[in-house]
Amino acid sequence: MIRKCLFPAAGYGTRFLPATKAMPKEMLPIVNKPLIQYAVEEARDAGLQHMAIVTGRGKRALEDHFDVSFELEHQIRGTDKERFLEGTRELIDNCTFSYTRQVEMKGLGHAILSGRSLIGDEPFAVVLADDLCLNLEGDGVLAQMLKLYEQFRCSIVAIQEVPREQTQKYGVIAGELIREGIYRVNSMVEKPRPEDAPSNLAIIGRYILTPDIFDLIADTEPGKGGEIQITDALMKQAQNGCVLAYKFEGQRFDCGGAEGYIEATNFCFEHLHKNTF
Repeated sequence: MIRKCLFPAAGYGTRFLPATKAMPKEMLPIVNKPLIQYAVEEARDAGLQHMAIVTGRGKRALEDHFDVSFELEHQIRGTDKERFLEGTRELIDNCTFSYTRQVEMKGLGHAILSGRSLIGDEPFAVVLADDLCLNLEGDGVLAQMLKLYEQFRCSIVAIQEVPREQTQKYGVIAGELIREGIYRVNSMVEKPRPEDAPSNLAIIGRYILTPDIFDLIADTEPGKGGEIQITDALMKQAQNGCVLAYKFEGQRFDCGGAEGYIEATNFCFEHLHKNTF
């Protein structure tokens, strides 16, 4: 039912300057694989084949990564280095990649709206590549959410508990617990102060969205920081119908900052890549 995944990837990555001054933050490597490839692999493993990427100035490396490099492949042909490109080549051969540009950085809601021409009038997934999510015991986070969508047919956001003093970094929800780990959202606030937060359940970078979200975003006024927030559009959707929040199984690393990036690198080397080299 859901075929497409949108990857907002136009941001400046200011938390990782100066590394991101000339390199997309989505190309930062976790061991030897860039964040964007982990994200696309998660979508592919969930059964999605059309990858729609919203880019911006200085993001050409994203397009080049999911393309054939004839010179490089010729250079390493017949050597043991070929194995390092097998995963990327499998994605190129089995997924469709399309790109559009977000000309101005006006928040996540605006980034998603910028991808409307790539998605069309159908439900879709959204993955933020700098939120690296891994589940070594079963389905990836997006695959878990797609199973929920098959049951409920409404927009779904992934959530996790965070220390209350960190709520100002996230969109935060409150809602009615309808099943273990699943909430029907009745309140959603963007980056509230700890004393104003309706809970400590924070939205992280995984969404399933129904296509009416585009019109809701288009009618949303800029909010905190002058940005068009996806939480404001989702709150309108929740008032008119149903938005679910799902406490996912697995681990999430905030790779937009140094601490989470280092934790992710150590974890992935230990559990995924230790025997690769």
